[in-house]
Amino acid sequence: MSLFEETVKIRYSEMDCDLVLKPSAMLQFLQDLASDNAESLGFGYSYVVKNNLAWFLLKYRLEFEDYPEGIYDLTIKTEPRGYNKIFAFRDFYIFHGDKLIGKATSTWALVDLTTKSMANASEVLANNPYMVQHEKRDSDLSYGKIRLPEKFDIEKEFEIRFDDLDVNRHVNNANYIVWAFEPLDFNYRREHKLKNVDMMFKKEIVYGSSVLSQLSINGDTTTHVLKNAQTGEELCLINAEWIKK
Repeated sequence: MSLFEETVKIRYSEMDCDLVLKPSAMLQFLQDLASDNAESLGFGYSYVVKNNLAWFLLKYRLEFEDYPEGIYDLTIKTEPRGYNKIFAFRDFYIFHGDKLIGKATSTWALVDLTTKSMANASEVLANNPYMVQHEKRDSDLSYGKIRLPEKFDIEKEFEIRFDDLDVNRHVNNANYIVWAFEPLDFNYRREHKLKNVDMMFKKEIVYGSSVLSQLSINGDTTTHVLKNAQTGEELCLINAEWIKK
């Protein structure tokens, strides 16, 4: 199958004060491209919603040779990598001009909106010619293990806003990285660029709740845990590796 691609124009509102692409904007680019591609291939939002299902992102692994800074356009390519009994997989390739500057892999699940349980992806997607059984490649990215620290250095709490919600009325996944990185020191963010990121999404959160963002720093590696501030349930785990500018 050929890659589905799109050239995106990076606006100033999607950059930070040093003209670095905001990580949340990067995740939005990937999510929008994945949604458009899935829709065009017959297993996107309009298909799953009429079957009382929804796609939920479970994991991301992103690796960058050169995280975008002072760049005003990117070409992002994606391909569905098939499914197994429960999960579906998708890869992304991020280019500036002809230069590959980043790659990402992701794992998704279909969830029954009535029972809130995972649907059998192999049954739902079996008749779609564009989704086949997942086969590994030697070039596949490997997810990193996120090890929780014994203690956290900083924590901060955020209220869920109406504008944080997506079409499923849950918090959009791009917001998680905003809350995760916000407790980082201002100068740390200005002096570092992202190298690799692992994200594991564990629970959804809805309007009316609050998020507790906990941070542990170990040199050029940061570990982040987002929790439901009311219940203490873990929502998302993130491990980020940074390089100094």
